[in-house]
Amino acid sequence: MKIAKIIGSNSHVEYIGRVIDTLDATEAPQVDDYGFAQFVALPLSAELEIVGVIFDTQLLNPEYGQLGPRLSPPAELSVLSPDMLHEQGVLVRLLLVGWREHGVVHQGVPRRVLPVGQEVYSLPDEAVRAFHRDEAGRVQLHYYSQVIAHAGAFAVPLIEAIIAQLEGACAPEERQRLCVLKKSLVWQRTIGGTRL
Repeated sequence: MKIAKIIGSNSHVEYIGRVIDTLDATEAPQVDDYGFAQFVALPLSAELEIVGVIFDTQLLNPEYGQLGPRLSPPAELSVLSPDMLHEQGVLVRLLLVGWREHGVVHQGVPRRVLPVGQEVYSLPDEAVRAFHRDEAGRVQLHYYSQVIAHAGAFAVPLIEAIIAQLEGACAPEERQRLCVLKKSLVWQRTIGGTRL
């Protein structure tokens, strides 16, 4: 499902998308479609698809500072000035974590730059699990350091949410590896919180 369009970037791996609404599509995405730790696909061609994850949202409300009276009631604005509608919106921050090219998964920093207007689609659960498997079928999180470096205060909760998504489809030994990683994150959060 299409959920957003790219409107800008903060770096090569961090992009900003505006969630589409009824003005952009007949069926707008629901709140659950663009939540925290939702994996997304950004198809650049039939063979190449960039993979990212939502790690932050912001509400956009340009009307907040305009407290003066309007000449027309909101119901009439849709006829007289339709561009006045939908100024409010939701922005999502995406962290690019890899790509799929010719069906082969690569985790890390994609070389390609995304264009403004690039469509963002939610990635189904099966595709998320496939993105996290290596050639031998084992779970991989090669973008871990990328998340820690670029997601700021959301890094640890993001990794924890990703692990929670993956645990259900893992074999017992893989769950143990993920459990060790979770304990390490809890320790980092505890020790990091005590720094002066």
